[in-house]
Amino acid sequence: MPTRLHYDCLPPIAGPYVHAIRHRGVLYLSGLTAMGTAAEQGSLREQTRAILALIGKVLAQEGRTVSDLIRINMYVCDIGALAELRDVLREFYQGVLPASTLLEVSALIKPELNIEIEATIAIEDE
Repeated sequence: MPTRLHYDCLPPIAGPYVHAIRHRGVLYLSGLTAMGTAAEQGSLREQTRAILALIGKVLAQEGRTVSDLIRINMYVCDIGALAELRDVLREFYQGVLPASTLLEVSALIKPELNIEIEATIAIEDE
């Protein structure tokens, strides 16, 4: 049975959902934005770093590392900033690349938000 999770290391939930679902050795992390962080009004680069830091906190809390990321889904408001985004991702991944999807969207929940990221994380060894 899936386990619904809330993490104290993440900003409070702003809607009818949970931070994550753990099921069969996989953690499905809901979309994260920079909302509730110091980067909320920042650039794409700043917001991406803030979100990846939050994902890093979840990884640490679960006793996992970046190498346990299975998939990242990213939703950006300006696909033209792809080079900037890739630089930040390379720093975070440290050479361990997950599967990835990148989509341009017309808007996120608040107009100052530039990116939302979902993550799928292996939390049990095979």
